[in-house]
Amino acid sequence: MATWSNFNLQNGASPLMEQIIFFHDHTLIILIMITILVSYLMLNLFFNKYINRFLLEGQLIEMIWTILPAITLIFIALPSLRLLYLLDELNNPLITLKSIGHQWYWSYEYSDFHNIEFDSYMIPSNELSNNNFRLLDVDNRIILPMNNQIRIMVTATDVIHSWTIPSLGVKVDANPGRLNQTNFFINRPGIFYGQCSEICGANHSFMPIVIESISIKNFINWINNYS
Repeated sequence: MATWSNFNLQNGASPLMEQIIFFHDHTLIILIMITILVSYLMLNLFFNKYINRFLLEGQLIEMIWTILPAITLIFIALPSLRLLYLLDELNNPLITLKSIGHQWYWSYEYSDFHNIEFDSYMIPSNELSNNNFRLLDVDNRIILPMNNQIRIMVTATDVIHSWTIPSLGVKVDANPGRLNQTNFFINRPGIFYGQCSEICGANHSFMPIVIESISIKNFINWINNYS
């Protein structure tokens, strides 16, 4: 999760998030190069004394400053399209998790395992323990195995919500009457925090999401103990 004085993106906990961070850095380098070039040219225009009273057109320079931005856009568009298709790809998921957005909590269903169902509410500030985070921790965490493909199906019962976990690169809208799906692959154990990122009402920011990533062996034990 984000911590004090952290100006960078959170460390990616999934291959998709790592690819998103690489694309962000790639695009940022291109933007920095464009900014430096344009700033240099503008400073030159301010301080030079070149004049040409009879200049009407410069076809060569106009062709150059039309083609160069087009080539630059191709360098941004191709990795972007690749990433969009990667985010949409779904390969043999091991587990399907269903997430239903309510005002102001989430409910989850593990339909693959004895139909495990539970609601996940934010822990009120007056009930927090010392190792909990205010406005981020919940009473029932999502338990998922690491190093496995996970499919999540998202819907809502009232208004539009958004199921978002930044460190996993997951953001999918929960629309009433519609079932959206996405996938992710958690590559390390840990606890990952997210929130509803839609403006879905007065308390829309108080719908936290917490995923606890554990080994497949511990996950099977959790399933057996839960049922």
